[in-house]
Amino acid sequence: MREKILVVDDDEKITSMLRRGLAFEGYMVVTASNGVEGLKQMMVDEPNLMILDVMMPQVDGWEVVRRVRESGSDVPILMLTAKDEVNDRVKGLDLGADDYLVKPFALEELLARVRVLLRRRAERPEQPTNRLHYEDLILDLDTREAFRGDKRVELTTKEFDLLHLFMLNPKRVLSRDVIMEKIWGFDYSGESNVLEVYIALLRQKTEEHGHKRIIQTVRGAGYVLRGES
Repeated sequence: MREKILVVDDDEKITSMLRRGLAFEGYMVVTASNGVEGLKQMMVDEPNLMILDVMMPQVDGWEVVRRVRESGSDVPILMLTAKDEVNDRVKGLDLGADDYLVKPFALEELLARVRVLLRRRAERPEQPTNRLHYEDLILDLDTREAFRGDKRVELTTKEFDLLHLFMLNPKRVLSRDVIMEKIWGFDYSGESNVLEVYIALLRQKTEEHGHKRIIQTVRGAGYVLRGES
């Protein structure tokens, strides 16, 4: 399977050059033109490596590195900077970047650094993960925390359990009976609309800050974790 590289840079000439050069070497390339878009792409595409410019509008490269590392991702990050200053390099590395390259640079050197970073990652001992991902939704089973993009979603115990069930069965329609059995048990004798109430609460919480709906109703069948078509 081809390794995927995310290039985040607002300079179209550099982005185009990197896309062609990396694709020629056999990598799958996705791009973003600013830090906000880059963070979204990071959640959706889960790349094997990120090439990240420092100076960008909206959210700069340093802030992107900080947010990526705070999310728990260990994706290798190669930073591109127009300044050959020690303080800038140290700042990026302290925030969690793995390497840096000063502009202008030779494509051959960048490709060599990409190979090194990917090889290092492949040689790391595999770490067990207790996180479930679906698009930009993350569920941490150890801390029982949920995140949508870079925002924490506050959930009650039952809300977490219900979302966990959906995350274990992405794109699979779950009937009302199956959900009730898994979450509330066979002998549940409470209100008959309890599931509908919890679905509404989950939607409200996961759709805050303008996020799209991912818990869909399938009429006559049940509910499904799926992005809107």
